[in-house]
Order: sequence, then structure tokens, then C-alpha cells
Amino acid sequence: MPKVFSDPEAIVDDIIRDVGKRLVVGLPLGLGKANHIINALFRRAAADPSIHLTIFTALTLEKPQPRTDLERRFIGPVIDRLFGGFPDLEYAKAIHRRTLPPNIEVIEFFFLAGQWLGNSYAQERYISANYTHASSYLMTRGVNVIAQLVAKRVVDGKTRYSLSSNTDTTLDFMQARKAGKTDFKMIAEVNSEMPFMPGEGDLSGDEFHAVLDSPDCDFPLFAPPSEPVSDTKYAMGLHAAGLVRDGGTLQIGIGQVGDSLAQSLIVRHRDSKAYLDIMSRLAPGTVPLESGPFTKGLYGVSEMFFEAFVGLIEAGVLKREVDGAVLHGAFFLGPKSFYRALREMDAKDLARIRMVAVSFTNQVYGNEEAKRRARIDARFVNNAMMATLMGAVVSDGLENGQVVSGVGGQYNFVAQAFALEGARSILTLESARGTGRKASSNIRWSYGHTTIPRHLRDVIVTEYGVADLRGKCDEDVIAAMLSVADSRFQNDLMKQAKDAGKLPKTYEIPAARRENYPERIVAALKPARDSGLLPSFPFGTDFTEVEQRLIPALLAVKNAAANPLDLVPLAWRGLVSQPDAKTNEALARLQLDAPKSLSDRLYRALVSGALSGS
Repeated sequence: MPKVFSDPEAIVDDIIRDVGKRLVVGLPLGLGKANHIINALFRRAAADPSIHLTIFTALTLEKPQPRTDLERRFIGPVIDRLFGGFPDLEYAKAIHRRTLPPNIEVIEFFFLAGQWLGNSYAQERYISANYTHASSYLMTRGVNVIAQLVAKRVVDGKTRYSLSSNTDTTLDFMQARKAGKTDFKMIAEVNSEMPFMPGEGDLSGDEFHAVLDSPDCDFPLFAPPSEPVSDTKYAMGLHAAGLVRDGGTLQIGIGQVGDSLAQSLIVRHRDSKAYLDIMSRLAPGTVPLESGPFTKGLYGVSEMFFEAFVGLIEAGVLKREVDGAVLHGAFFLGPKSFYRALREMDAKDLARIRMVAVSFTNQVYGNEEAKRRARIDARFVNNAMMATLMGAVVSDGLENGQVVSGVGGQYNFVAQAFALEGARSILTLESARGTGRKASSNIRWSYGHTTIPRHLRDVIVTEYGVADLRGKCDEDVIAAMLSVADSRFQNDLMKQAKDAGKLPKTYEIPAARRENYPERIVAALKPARDSGLLPSFPFGTDFTEVEQRLIPALLAVKNAAANPLDLVPLAWRGLVSQPDAKTNEALARLQLDAPKSLSDRLYRALVSGALSGS
């Protein structure tokens, strides 16, 4: 049985005594990090230069940091409410401050989106890796400690521990250790909010070397609140929902497109006529390839398991079982309601959700025959930042070398889409970014960085439609991409393609595709928005009702600030309007009900103007 400790410093003493002063520590991606243990290890190494500590991890979670006074007024109370008891990771704070001691090294293979842009230390030590390769890279570096957050349960007098949120690479490590390919100490930190997940991650105590189990070290799980689904994101989800076959297989990647896709599938399942009605306004003259209810149901196999999947299960969309499971996932992350739902779920229902190794979810090889039988008509849906007219996709970084997030499992699922019969890779992206004069196209003629090369182009979805690129010549690919580009940029893009000799000089974009403007998307979705079919928070939110009203208003202020002249009419509307009770409540939430300075008065006018126009 493992040695059980109540003090992080004592467990660090034990680790160093058994492993030595050269520590190569693997921390799970995202939620599963043993915060108190790694913080204690960090402090010990910082105080003792004879210790060399290497931390290998991904998706380091940090509390949101407001950038402006208005952001602080809004997000400050949210941070206190949702993250107040979450222990900050001290290695992350040191990297931000550029005070990391020379005997401590931190290496990540996937960043929280945009978290480390401009930070030379993090950028220099980033490893570009497919999710399935991360464990092998760490093994070559001699990992000797894995420190993971776990759930605990006593069964028939015996203590068992669940890897819970992060079976992903840990199960692969354990399999490698069993095969004699590596050796390491498994160190656990018990957390009372961690759901105890059945399956391969349900482990006996003898799998662990030491366990930190103390009420003093318990803390609320990192729980990012669900973000409101925009019209653009809903349009992308609705288009993608028309590509999903009944009886098929579904994977959804990180990002808010997942919520929109799941809600779109639920609308389609519950009321196919309503779904087709939305699509007739969103994409006039076209009919979705798939629009009926899910009689057979879908089977989910996704590295990331999040709240939308629970919604799909409850709606009866995700119900096709494979080995008794409707979903196989490798890690999870979500709001407090998601963790609570898993903790309180009936045992029979929870047993249909299996947390497995990332080598299972993200690749075909390894029991390949069974995977091929299970993963029929698979649709792998992931988000991207940019794409080129010839179908290359940019998802993880910029052409100057700066890493925004990481490759993660995206390439894995693209590869599966080409390896499995009937499978498709669906990469979604907003066609443009920014507003007004600062708007720019996310569809480029070319770009100096690629995540998915154009020879693996398949399906790209924007808010304006579906571009099916697989097996097509460059001319047809370019035409398809122009048809889903924002019309403000179509002419320039078409000219670049013609100048490069990749599109006939006589080619013209069809008239029906010349109406790709944001205003059309808003108008097309408004009836479904008003009727409640496409709610801003389809699976609930930890934001209060007042905060939900403030979010679109603050976004309007932010967008207006991109073009300062737009602030004038917004502020004027706020000055001349008479705030109602709800507006006064919202202003009080931002501490703008009794402005004390000129900036307070300006903020009050802008927010009032945005609220009156919503």
C-alpha cells in the first residue's frame, strides 16, 4: 500500500529520499496536476541549488487576468467566486515573472491558448508534439516521478484511487512501466471534488508510491465558466451538424465550437423540421447532407470530454454503445456543474462513460480491427485559427514561430479520418477576425506556418458554409474556399489565386456566395435565437443572470474600442438613455452605480449605451 502523508513538505522529503535530487516530474495535462505537491517540490528546488527539477507538462491552468479596469470590475468577482481557493502553480508565476531558478526547467507540449505569447522562456522550451507522442518524449528524458490529482473511494475496506480527469498519458506510462520500458514513482494528491471515474483508471493503492491526503490540501477544482456561444460559432456548429451521420462516431476538440455543434445536433435530433428551417435561412439554396434524428445514435471517442457530451447523452443523441460505453475519453475539463454532474451521476449511467489512454482515443493502431469496427462514419471536429485557399490549416502557432497553443490531438484525428472508411476530418474556423477597419480574413492565400498540410485537406467549415476539399484539384479547392470566405475579402483572395496561376482568369465567385457578411448570419439565426433553440449558454453557466446580461454589453464596448470613433455614439446613447432596474443592477455589479471619477463616468455611459442597445 502507498505511504500516506498529510503534509506536502513531508511527501517531498520522501520523494527526494527515494528518487534523489535529479527529479524529472511528469504532470498531467490540464486539470490533473497535483498542485500542492509540485508547489512543494518547486519551493524545495528553489531553496536548494543541488536539486535539479524538470517539469514536463501541458495546458497549465491559471486564473484569468484582467487587462483593463473594466475587465477587472467584471471578472474580479467571478475569479473570487470560481477560483478563489484554487492554489496557483508557482512554476507558472515564476515563468511570468522571469524568475525561474537555473536548476528548474519547465517544458510544455501544449499551451493554454495565447498564455505564453511573447514569453521567451516558455516559447524556447516548448516541444511540438502530437498528443500521442508526448509520453514517449518524456520517457526519453528519464521521467522518475508522476504527480497526479486523484479521487478516492473505499470499497470493501480497501482504498482505491481514480485517475479521474487524466487517464490520457498516465495509463500509457503505466503500460510502459509494466512492460519494463520505464520506471517511475506514482505520487497522488487526493481531491474531494474529483469525480471517481470507473474503468481502467480505477486503481488499487499498490499502484502508488505515496499519497497526499489531507483536508488542509483540499481545494476547488479549476472550473472555467462556459462562454456564451456567438452567432458565428452557432453558424459553424449548424453547418457541421449537417455532416454527422446517424449511427456514426463523434469526436469534438477544444473550443466553444463544441457547445454549438452539440446544441445543433440536439436541435436536429429533437426537431428535424426546425433544424432544416434554420438551415434554409443560414444557407439558402442548399440542403444539409444529414438532417434527420439520431435513431441509432452516435458513439463518442474523443480525447477531450466536456459538458456538451453530457448534454448529448441526456438528449439521446450519444447512445450507440461500444463495449458497453457510449463515450471513451482521455481527459476532461469544464465548469463546476460538469464536475458535479459526474460526481452525482447514477453508477449505471457513469459506467457508460469510460476514461481511457490517449493512445486509445487518438489513434487507430493498437487493437486496430476492433477500433475499425467501432469507429464507423467517424466525424472528427476540431477548431483552427486560419486556413489557406489551397487547404492548409493553421491551428497552433504563428508564422513568426510564436506558439499559441499546440498541435495536441488535431493531427491524430486528421490521420484517423484518412485511415478509417467513411471518416471525415472537419476543421472549423471563423472566416474573419476583428471589426471595422481592423477586420482581417482568416482565410489567406498563403501563410508561413502550417499545422495540417494541404495534402491532408478534407472538410473546412466556416460560418458561411462547408468546403469539401478531399481529393479535389487545386482549382476546385480554391473555388470552394472562396465560397466560404468573408465577402469583404473575396476579391483580394481571388486575385492572388489568379495571379499565382492557380485559378482561371475568367473565374467568378457565384452570386449566391457574394453575400457572406456577418449581418446576414445574425439575421438568419435571430428567429432561432428568439425562440430559445440556440441559447447563449446551451448547457448552463456559472455566470449569474446579471453577468450574462453584461457579457454582450462589454463585448460591444470592446469592439467599439477597436475603432475609437465608434465609442462616441455608444457613450452618447448611454448618457441620454434612462436606465431601467436591470440596467441599474448591471451597473452596480460593475461598481458604476455611483461613479467617482471621469473614467467611471465614461465607463458608465459606455456600458449603459451598450445595455440599452441590446
